[in-house]
Amino acid sequence: MAEPAPVEDAAAVDWLGRPVSCSDCPHEPMRQEGRCILGRVCVRDRRARRVERFFSRNADLADRYLDHPYFEVRALAAKHCNLFALPRLMADPEPEVRAMVALRLPMPRAIRMLDDTDRRVRVALAWRLPDDELVKLMRDEDAYVRLVAVRRLEPDNLQLAMTDPDPVVRKEVARRLPEKWLSNLVLDAEPQVRAIVAERLPPGRLETLIADPDVRVRFAVAERIDLDLIAPLLTDEVDVVREVARQRLDEAGRAPLPAPAPQPPTGTGSNGT
Repeated sequence: MAEPAPVEDAAAVDWLGRPVSCSDCPHEPMRQEGRCILGRVCVRDRRARRVERFFSRNADLADRYLDHPYFEVRALAAKHCNLFALPRLMADPEPEVRAMVALRLPMPRAIRMLDDTDRRVRVALAWRLPDDELVKLMRDEDAYVRLVAVRRLEPDNLQLAMTDPDPVVRKEVARRLPEKWLSNLVLDAEPQVRAIVAERLPPGRLETLIADPDVRVRFAVAERIDLDLIAPLLTDEVDVVREVARQRLDEAGRAPLPAPAPQPPTGTGSNGT
């Protein structure tokens, strides 16, 4: 599909809020070739999308902008520049720029940025690192960095994160941990972690969660537990759990066990006094 006809945007402004004009732009000759368009494809515009379009069409000019005072321009120039020009930006004052460098540098150089003070840089690395380096991020102080690492680690390496202090990280561990280690999470302090375990453990191993204090966990158990083990859920204190248990028995053509007889109140005589 043809690109919409360009419209001169009189409101186009640079990173300092000044109006952008083509008359004093060093790239004016390129305008005639359609390589830059005021208000749409412009390296001087403060809008990142317009700067990105400029470098997408003119990647050969990216190296010239690695020292630009506006960090968005430097970050987008780093995305398109020659790889050999990137190392000088490893210490850029803006984390957005350093994160882009971390995404593009050859791995032996990128690993040197593991101790960067900003989590955006470490997250960028987490999306790239091989497992033997990724495990180092499991000790990161930032939970989101650890979460990204957990999403990428090979399942057999997830044991390292089973006791992570953040429940969101442990939930991701529960989703990806090999089945043989799932039992280690049945006593996790976070109910949502235990619910995920209940959704993944084999039906014959769910008995350990049948009396879980959280209804979400017992509901998940009722939906999947082996029918030979389901009896305790027929008298669960929550209606929906009892209903799921009875419905599964009905669908299997098995008569539900009779509910236990009600016990008389304690501490009363035959006359109720």
